[in-house]
Amino acid sequence: MSGEPDTAVSSRTERKALEKAKILQRESERKIFRLVGRVLKKPEAERSEEEAGVLLLHRDTVEELRKRQVRRNVLKRKQEEVFDDAEELKSKVRQLAVAVKQASHLVIYTGAGISTAASIPDYRGPNGVWTQLQKGRTVSSSDLSKAVPTFTHMCIRMLHKEKLVKHVVSQNCDGLHLRSGLPRHALSELHGNMFIEVCTSCSPVREYVRLFDVTERTSLHRHTTGRRCSHCGGELRDTIVHFGERGTLEQPLNWKGAAEAAKMADVIVCLGSSLKVLKKYACLWCMNRPASKRPKLYIVNLQWTPKDDLALLKINGKCDDVMSLLMEELNIQIPAYNRADDPIFYLASPLGPEEVKSHTREIIAPPTGQEDRSADPEEQTEVTSVQGGWFGRGYGKGMKKKKKAA
Repeated sequence: MSGEPDTAVSSRTERKALEKAKILQRESERKIFRLVGRVLKKPEAERSEEEAGVLLLHRDTVEELRKRQVRRNVLKRKQEEVFDDAEELKSKVRQLAVAVKQASHLVIYTGAGISTAASIPDYRGPNGVWTQLQKGRTVSSSDLSKAVPTFTHMCIRMLHKEKLVKHVVSQNCDGLHLRSGLPRHALSELHGNMFIEVCTSCSPVREYVRLFDVTERTSLHRHTTGRRCSHCGGELRDTIVHFGERGTLEQPLNWKGAAEAAKMADVIVCLGSSLKVLKKYACLWCMNRPASKRPKLYIVNLQWTPKDDLALLKINGKCDDVMSLLMEELNIQIPAYNRADDPIFYLASPLGPEEVKSHTREIIAPPTGQEDRSADPEEQTEVTSVQGGWFGRGYGKGMKKKKKAA
């Protein structure tokens, strides 16, 4: 028995010594990496004999640092925006127009790139939300209630009206597809809609469309908006699916519609999406089929996407520019967005008197002559420009979890 305490002390001493040795080893490796890194930055002709000897002595470190530099260069190239020249762009759009005309079941996938013309930043572009957050910068405030459907949104709506497009699958939460007049049965908003809150206590789920961004108090894993269902009194929640969450709501996500559309598609056109998230949804790509039996893929994006190698055609251009040329080829006139035709005004549910002060977000101004049913205008006079509650919040918490795991 008397030997047990000595054994325990010896074991602790050994563990501490081992941990200390590991710390010293890591510090030594860091010093070597810094030293070799400094030498590699110098032109070969300017290196001293001693520095050349350092590189010979630490060949494994040299190889690892060169691999890291290659990876950085590849990542940098993938983040760069590439523009096709005018003639090449026209040629590619003509090919796209032929595909659109010949398609029997065309489906469009859209990302943040189709909304940048509405002054809503994208995510992974040079000035995107996540690009800025990765650099440790703050994301500038955006008054999303003032955004209106872009030319591309209106083109997509007309393509559906002309029966050239069967379904639209969107990653965007800005509600602009809905506001363009695209029918809801033809739309899957996979990551939710900032203007819609729901009561999941009601069966079926009860939906409330609002004229303001309902995500003011919500964030990753916290979805209650602070308002209650007018029918059962249950708490209302937003419909946003943050990075790291799994969407379970039937609407407005409409996963069933998206999966069925992808299954029937013979042509898929991706507009303004990096596809880094969409690529993970296997049901959208029919990858269980032989390559010859999958939908033909056309991508319109300024940056690299992980689906580029599978695309029949990659168009490097801004969505509005490409869609303008495409509409000319198809001889389709595109009406400008008209606030009087915006479906959100007749879909919107009015707030109760006790709910008028439940948010500080700016109301979407109704068309001239229509009554604003969502709030007392006097209560909105001091509203300041604010950022959407869903904008980048999931990313921030996701990064913290990754750091903890590391």
